[in-house]
Amino acid sequence: MILQIEHTAISVPDIEAARAFYCDLLGFAPEYRSDWSGSAASDRVTGLDGSGAYSLMLKLGASRIELFQYTSPAPRPQSPQRPVCDHGFTHIALRVTEIHEEYERLRAAGVQFHSEPVDFGPVICVYGRDPFGNIFELKENKPSRA
Repeated sequence: MILQIEHTAISVPDIEAARAFYCDLLGFAPEYRSDWSGSAASDRVTGLDGSGAYSLMLKLGASRIELFQYTSPAPRPQSPQRPVCDHGFTHIALRVTEIHEEYERLRAAGVQFHSEPVDFGPVICVYGRDPFGNIFELKENKPSRA
């Protein structure tokens, strides 16, 4: 039986820049670091030959993001403007309060957004990009009217 999503993993070209973004700007905290090179078990689980990587698990509440910077094999670069309609990872959503303040804080720090926060009725959302073009969503649920 599947219980829940345990974590989301993101391959990045610079793990320290990713750590700064996800921790310093978005509020995640490092949980643990690891690395490997020449591990037969890691090669089996990743489906790669001669794999090597640095990894960093980040935690925010019950949510976790695992960052990988592969050292082997050489990864193909990702377009920082990759459209959300392309197949694969689309975005991670972060539940927030005071979305307009969060949007302004992150924008002032240089984060690129697709738009200003958009009101969809029960929720307000906005998509932004990490330093490598991966998309995250800020999402604020409005109080329900009973």
